[in-house]
Amino acid sequence: MKIWQEMLRQGYDDMKELQEKLHIPDEEMKQLCEIQEKFPMYVNSYYYSLIDPDDPGDPIRKMSVPSLSELLAGGHKDTSGEQDNTVITGMQHKYRQTVLILSTNQCAMYCRHCFRKRMVGLSSEETAKYISDMANYVREHEEVDNILISGGDAFLNTNEILRKYLDEFIDIPHLNLIRFGTRTPVVLPQRITGDNELVQMLAEYGKKKQIYVVTQFNHPNEVTEEAKAAVRALLEAGIIVKNQTVLLKGINDTPEILGTLLKKVVSIGVIPYYVFQCRPVQGVYSQFQVPLRDAYRIVEGAKALQDGQGKCIRYVMSHVTGKIEIFGDLEDGRMLFKYHQAKYPKDQGRIFAQDIEADQCWLP
Repeated sequence: MKIWQEMLRQGYDDMKELQEKLHIPDEEMKQLCEIQEKFPMYVNSYYYSLIDPDDPGDPIRKMSVPSLSELLAGGHKDTSGEQDNTVITGMQHKYRQTVLILSTNQCAMYCRHCFRKRMVGLSSEETAKYISDMANYVREHEEVDNILISGGDAFLNTNEILRKYLDEFIDIPHLNLIRFGTRTPVVLPQRITGDNELVQMLAEYGKKKQIYVVTQFNHPNEVTEEAKAAVRALLEAGIIVKNQTVLLKGINDTPEILGTLLKKVVSIGVIPYYVFQCRPVQGVYSQFQVPLRDAYRIVEGAKALQDGQGKCIRYVMSHVTGKIEIFGDLEDGRMLFKYHQAKYPKDQGRIFAQDIEADQCWLP
């Protein structure tokens, strides 16, 4: 058994295992166990080791351990219309040039802010049966020039399944690149540093077509020596590593924390990509969302602390109609937005202004 598999085996999936370790009062436990029944919990032993057990407000704890705020009403199951964009089991085609493959519903840690909470904990084997069908779909749609293999966490697939994806897609001529969506460099870097077969496989296929890893560092405390080593292994294998941060209340919602995070990821060779507005899904809506006006000022404050590399980020939301960039405030009190990617051709590149309430966190 590889070290990363052992870390997964030693993880925690029951709040009762954490009560004494995290000093959780008895009166909270019943409700936390109820949350666990609705939104499963899992945190592997490595990511758990980053938690300060004596700090109830520890950012790693907030991202991985249930809290009572998840019981508050509000939010939706599918804020981006993923179900409507499904063309094959496990594959979505929302944007013209890109298909998204939900290759597995397994993760190395269940993020409490996950926008796919409705899907957590299911098997990945069923999806793997459709890999050839997915590849045929891409071959027939020459407008598709890239694929994003995500999940769950793409790197929670076995190396054998990952190789199947690469074998099927690597020689499709109109694909320019292949992306893998994975938080393992952040939450379980040993998946990369402790598995030479994975890194060698990525390097091998990367000689045929450029491979990207898109990950998610959300707080400076996640940029550990282990995470740095995982990123370095990917870079040395010829893989480009990009980061998508989610703006989270109580985690990275100050210019100083977000700015420090951006500096740290740049320093280890990761390219900042997007800062996402947290989606209003059930169990997240009341806990992690930052109002749009406040969030814009936080992102701009963080950008002001960066050199040119850190300023590459775009502040966006993944709306049901597309990926919308949040430009900022206008003098008349409205906010300005632009479609960075659009589901419908009529919206492509469209700029629009809208009245936004002080506490508004999402567009209707």
